[in-house]
Amino acid sequence: MRPAMAKENEAEPVNADCLFCHFDDSSVNDVLFKGNEIYVRWDNFPAAKGHVEVVPKRHVESYFSLTASEHAEVYALIKRAWRRIQDQFQPDGYTIGVNEGQAAGRTIDHLHIHLIPRYEGDVADPRGGIRHVLPGTNPDEWLGR
Repeated sequence: MRPAMAKENEAEPVNADCLFCHFDDSSVNDVLFKGNEIYVRWDNFPAAKGHVEVVPKRHVESYFSLTASEHAEVYALIKRAWRRIQDQFQPDGYTIGVNEGQAAGRTIDHLHIHLIPRYEGDVADPRGGIRHVLPGTNPDEWLGR
């Protein structure tokens, strides 16, 4: 049976057990900057130099449950984070991603959007990018399809 989809705006304001709900606790969250409804934090286990997460202050699991104002602030803050990372680390590219649901790899049930700087040579063959989270995504096989 499929789990119920999140309803629009359905969320607790704060979940006491949630790492991301404690954005003012510097022992667990190294915050880069805050907006009214969203904040940007350095990832605790960065996949690359400069890896950050864009996180709603409100406890919400699904990207699809963000309010219009939260969506607008996500956009503004991801652009602000991008500028900071560009200035500080000069990456060659970016991967932006959300693990929407446990089947997609989410391990913390509070929405967080990864902004991961990418650098030439960080993987042998970056073609296909995030498509490689699923089997059968070898870029050399795409031409035959």
